[in-house]
Amino acid sequence: MNEGSVKNKIINTLNECMNISSLKILNESFMHNVPEDAESHFKIVIVSNDFNNLSQVQRHKLVYMHLGSIMNDIHALSIQSFNDDEFKLNPAILDSPECAHKK
Repeated sequence: MNEGSVKNKIINTLNECMNISSLKILNESFMHNVPEDAESHFKIVIVSNDFNNLSQVQRHKLVYMHLGSIMNDIHALSIQSFNDDEFKLNPAILDSPECAHKK
């Protein structure tokens, strides 16, 4: 995997900034009208007790804050955030909808 890829930048940055129990990054660019091998649409499923006592909006803001300038390279980002207890109770990962503009 390319060290400088957007996906790797996301993985490395979040692992450096947060205490993560589980992290899954899905490049969903293929579901959209973008060039082959694009890295523009991602889904992040992240489990961390850093999310304890935070609302979903606060959790998303925390992820966005840590990603910082990496967000300039991303067109769309879906975040599913859980703390450890929440993920143990319901580890379901939601499917992303199909893009209406995909050819």
